[in-house]
Amino acid sequence: MRELNIGSKRFTRVVVLDEPGQGNACHEYKVTTVDGDQNPPFGKISFQNGPIGEVGVNGLHQEDLLAIVIDRLQSFQKGDFRCRENAIALTKIEEAMLWLNKRTAERQKQGVEGTNVVHKEV
Repeated sequence: MRELNIGSKRFTRVVVLDEPGQGNACHEYKVTTVDGDQNPPFGKISFQNGPIGEVGVNGLHQEDLLAIVIDRLQSFQKGDFRCRENAIALTKIEEAMLWLNKRTAERQKQGVEGTNVVHKEV
């Protein structure tokens, strides 16, 4: 297990539960309070492990988490908590989604989406 040193660590912590697999990425994460195992985890996140075309759908994608954060920030921006910082964060996360979708489109165009084959960068 390894704790992430990214983001806020005042109230919660994110722990990586597995070792890197295909593509050199980890697939299992847990979010807990800073008290750790004294309280039940808030959630466990299981990412897709392996190409969908070869192993089927077995986890979520980073785009799913970005979509959740986009929805939350858009909601804040419609209420009393709208602010410049939220607007900038929202724009950057939407841009991240754009680039991930572009990568997927290129993989589809090259016929390698859903496989364990690296696509050619354009």
